[in-house]
Amino acid sequence: MNFKKHLLSAIILSAVTIPTLALAADSLSVHILNQQTGKPAPGVEVTLEQKQANNWKILNSEKTDQDGRVKKLWPDNVKTEIGNYRVTFKTGKYFADNNQSSFFPEIPVEFNISDPEQHYHIPLLLSQYGYSTYRGS
Repeated sequence: MNFKKHLLSAIILSAVTIPTLALAADSLSVHILNQQTGKPAPGVEVTLEQKQANNWKILNSEKTDQDGRVKKLWPDNVKTEIGNYRVTFKTGKYFADNNQSSFFPEIPVEFNISDPEQHYHIPLLLSQYGYSTYRGS
């Protein structure tokens, strides 16, 4: 009987703590869609930086997957904090790899985290000579 009590306690505790840990590790995601083709943009390097005084500190860098996504750009070893951040999409290489020119070799998007408990998603709609972004969900 005592074993069942401990097992039940462990299950209940894990149900409460595991989603909390996942939220901290899943603070930021990005998605790039090529407006010209209507398809995702795989292989684009995306860099996350934090503003510190007059400088930017690099926190992480990842490449988009086949679906044009980085599902977890926030690094595990960095606590999500209120502040100003920048995501830079290195789009020049993506277009060069596809034998296309582009007016924007990089697209920096500055944003503010006001609630570290929320998930932030930054979609980028991309073409060779223009782009659009917004706060997604």
